[in-house]
Amino acid sequence: MEPDFWHARWQGKQIGFHEGKANVFLVKHFSRLPVAPGARVFVPLCGKTRDIAWLLGEGFRVAGAELSRIAVEELFAELAVVPEVTAEGALTRFSAPGLDILQGDIFALTRETLGPVDAVWDRAALVALPKDMRARYAPHLVALTDAAPQLLVCFEYDQSLLAGPPFSVPPDETRALYGDDYMVAEIEAAPVPGGLKGQCEAVEHVFLLERV
Repeated sequence: MEPDFWHARWQGKQIGFHEGKANVFLVKHFSRLPVAPGARVFVPLCGKTRDIAWLLGEGFRVAGAELSRIAVEELFAELAVVPEVTAEGALTRFSAPGLDILQGDIFALTRETLGPVDAVWDRAALVALPKDMRARYAPHLVALTDAAPQLLVCFEYDQSLLAGPPFSVPPDETRALYGDDYMVAEIEAAPVPGGLKGQCEAVEHVFLLERV
């Protein structure tokens, strides 16, 4: 999607994708990742997700990337934390103890700016992007994180019935995007209660991606 689309969504508070509590799959499956408290977890296209508060509460350090400055400012406000704000080239870094959010275009983010990460939690990034951008995003994420292990959640539904985002990313596409760099194991599949946006049947697939 074009940046203006997401800026407009945040400005208009059209953020139905935002969950008001930690994601159920994060809480249920994060322990499957080979990391311990103190590890640094990357959350791409993070918005103001409550998943960050959960990870911090479990003793992890968190790095995030988010396009919208509104989302980042609301994230820190809801955490009741005042960040240090510094320029990082085309991006802006919002920092607090244990937390770094890089605000701007994720494709402008470099491995050097991000710094080392030990794991990735992707609930809302891959599915937020149309197919051509997913083909750019996946290798970029692998390069950014040096193929750090991932916990990944994707939706699958009839794309002809509903325009994304979130987009339908079937398991075969997930394996095609990441299979060269990871062992891709599906660890859960669950129907979306009431359908996606109440409009069509959908399934959420949860994957554990570990370095080949």
